[in-house]
Amino acid sequence: MTRADLPMIGDWLASPHIGGWWGSPEKEIALMLEDLDNPVMDMRVVCLDGAPFAFVQDYPAHHWPMPQYANQPVGTRALDTFLGDAAFLGKGHAKGYLRQRARDLIDAGAIRVVVDPAPDNAAAVATYRAAGFHGTRVAPCEDGDPVLILEFTG
Repeated sequence: MTRADLPMIGDWLASPHIGGWWGSPEKEIALMLEDLDNPVMDMRVVCLDGAPFAFVQDYPAHHWPMPQYANQPVGTRALDTFLGDAAFLGKGHAKGYLRQRARDLIDAGAIRVVVDPAPDNAAAVATYRAAGFHGTRVAPCEDGDPVLILEFTG
């Protein structure tokens, strides 16, 4: 992802299907700008046949104080994502890119790949499970809200 992608990312974040699962576009873009040049953060725009449709980022799970990942082994990568272009919803693309990204991270040396959706975000949880993420542990995240910790098992 580059700075040139940020207007598109902002538009995606304002989409109804993202519906409050992420912060406001302004807040999230500001956070992305802080992290864009951080070497521990890998931020990507996902494309299919040249058409951008999703955002995915990953980082060492222990780099920031994130209590939900405290029991993960060193070498775990945490992943955050959203499917931005609503035209791609319900077609299996999210499951595909999530599985591929997790496999790529494992192949590159990650011990584990984890995600932490809100437990009541049924669509995200179902997509993660379809992509090969599993788990049932709910834990508080850094702001105290509960998150469901899912680990990639392929």
